[in-house]
Amino acid sequence: MSIETIICDKSDLIENSGVCALLNDEQVAIFYLPATEQKVFAISNWDPIGQANVLSRGIIGDIGGEIVVASPLYKQHFSLTSGQCLEDETAPVKTYPIALKSDKVVIG
Repeated sequence: MSIETIICDKSDLIENSGVCALLNDEQVAIFYLPATEQKVFAISNWDPIGQANVLSRGIIGDIGGEIVVASPLYKQHFSLTSGQCLEDETAPVKTYPIALKSDKVVIG
């Protein structure tokens, strides 16, 4: 059984954008997309190609029905659901189970 951790309040999120949170010494990029069924998505903030913690600052988009974030460094697209890099399948990012529970955002 996984343990859920409150990572932030819903009020800390920015609609259709990303924020960064610290989870056990690891930076997590959290995206709030209220028009989608899932509403919140969480991936590692580490861009494996640009070698920096920047994905929370990327631009959100849709490529072929896949919700993605474009890295602000070299513009690779990472799936918010699978973590897969669309341009380089050898460079995925970690994804996290995340949900909105009342006014709290929980991971785990």
